[in-house]
Amino acid sequence: MENYSDIKYNRAKEKVEKIKGFYGNLTAYCIVIPFLMLVNYLTTSFPWVIFPMAGWGMGLLFHAMDAFERNPILGKDWESRKIKEYMEKDDFNL
Repeated sequence: MENYSDIKYNRAKEKVEKIKGFYGNLTAYCIVIPFLMLVNYLTTSFPWVIFPMAGWGMGLLFHAMDAFERNPILGKDWESRKIKEYMEKDDFNL
């Protein structure tokens, strides 16, 4: 069985990896979207760049919510509260 400090270390490492992934995604967004805006400006008058900007932006928002553990619908620590609730139930079956 893993030691308590090992479990804490693994959770912290997972959290850091999620945040690192979010910042990588944000960096790519900040590089690619201006390039697409330039291409859109030079090629056509229809503002098609808003579609990838909005889609990727929504994905970025959900990625940030996951990385920073923010969930406006279920609230903070919803998952851990549910796990604790099920662990405390006597009639919970596997």
